[in-house]
Amino acid sequence: MRFESEVIVHAVKESAGEYEGRAFSSCTFHCEVDLKENNAGRSIGRVTRPFKLGDAKEFDKWAHLGASLPIKAKAVFDMEATKDDGAKLVLVDIKPVAQASKAA
Repeated sequence: MRFESEVIVHAVKESAGEYEGRAFSSCTFHCEVDLKENNAGRSIGRVTRPFKLGDAKEFDKWAHLGASLPIKAKAVFDMEATKDDGAKLVLVDIKPVAQASKAA
């Protein structure tokens, strides 16, 4: 199932190189999510969770926003079933929300 959501992006990281003869390239978006309570105790607040999208070139589309982070963005996710009867979110697209002009 595919759905769109507004997220807050706190960080964007590119990774590229070679490991044991295999090339790798990815971009990771660290987006804010609620901290879930569990059987070990209560929790309050929000944390970031990494979501990979595309290759290291994706970082170039966000580099100019570094001083603006955290920033709101529109994200598109696919929700996929997992073998343990759970669900996994896969980031398929993300774009920054246009910032309102500060000149008023």
